[in-house]
Amino acid sequence: MGVAAVNEMSLRVGSGELFGLLGPNGAGKTTLHRMLTTTLFPTAGTARVAGCDVVREAPQVRDRIGVVFQEPALDDRLTARQNLELHAVLYRIHPHWLPSRVREALAWAELAGDADRPVRTFSGGMKRRLELARALLHRPPVLFLDEPTAGLDPQGRRRLWDQVTRLREGGVTVFLSTQNMAEAEGCDRVAIIDHGSLLAVGSPAEVKVLVTQRSDATLEEVFLELTGRGLRDEEATARDHLLGFARRGGELTR
Repeated sequence: MGVAAVNEMSLRVGSGELFGLLGPNGAGKTTLHRMLTTTLFPTAGTARVAGCDVVREAPQVRDRIGVVFQEPALDDRLTARQNLELHAVLYRIHPHWLPSRVREALAWAELAGDADRPVRTFSGGMKRRLELARALLHRPPVLFLDEPTAGLDPQGRRRLWDQVTRLREGGVTVFLSTQNMAEAEGCDRVAIIDHGSLLAVGSPAEVKVLVTQRSDATLEEVFLELTGRGLRDEEATARDHLLGFARRGGELTR
């Protein structure tokens, strides 16, 4: 029997918004991320990114998005400069503009002094900054980040988020998949999903009140209320918690 990884989910993300997608392992975050970035086609329903249909206009979607994957996607045998140059060619950046774009990207990522070092010699934070710079090299209006700070130390996380803040000031829309509640607190809106279904959506403050009826609740409390406290090999499932919450008269979305 087939499994619906994402089921009847409806979301709208505004231009320039920092939108956080939360969910436990196996909730459907990666599947949704892959569909929106055109690496996996949905079997039903429709999705549009930057005004383009992810199935019928997949090449146009790819031209309009930048992606930082959860797993490293750099060629560590190449230098930082070579990784950026390769990306520029793949995205058809005109040869006349390519050198200046690469220089700007290296400076933005604070890697100008390390441009010609093999990426395999970089720290985790340096690699993440390079991946972010590469994702923005073709100047997309929408950026997808899948667990971008996983494995980074506090300094690396802070530096990455400083860069994301500057992007948002420039009008870039950021779609963030994360399990880090502190990062989610900084989002304009968050959506909590589990078993492929949308459980709650709204600003962090709205979601806290909607789910717990307490303004002093934390997102972690909300997350556990909706997705359950037990490990996934235990009998309690997030759907049990959702049904129990609904029986108590809770309203989950807004």
